Amino acid sequence: MKKILLTISLLCSVFFFSQKSMSYLQISYGSICCGTPSTKPVTDYIKKFEKSNHLKAFEVLKQGGLGREGEFNLYIGIDRLGKKKKSTFIKGLQSAIASQNKKRKQDSDGTVNFDPAATVYKSDLSNIKNLTIYKK
Repeated sequence: MKKILLTISLLCSVFFFSQKSMSYLQISYGSICCGTPSTKPVTDYIKKFEKSNHLKAFEVLKQGGLGREGEFNLYIGIDRLGKKKKSTFIKGLQSAIASQNKKRKQDSDGTVNFDPAATVYKSDLSNIKNLTIYKK
């Protein structure tokens, strides 16, 4: 009986402590003719920010299947950040995305869209299909 209760409490604690983020930033990857742009500039910035600020890995979710050419959205959990770090993170993310959009080929490469003022909440994500954990 003790083993059963211990096992149940262990499983419950795993679900309770995993994926705590309640608010997310949304980044949309669109296509023009030849597929979506790479996530490398964004993921590189996220890794650099985590390392320089000594943070645990951000929770990043991916919503796929949004179009014929592989359009998708990334959702980055930002609850662990304080006000200053959040604004610094958002400014850096904006510059990484702006730089990526400037370097693209206008006729063939897709675009990356990001609205820093828009926050998506966990309750909104619970209704989304095709949502998976994104491996950076």
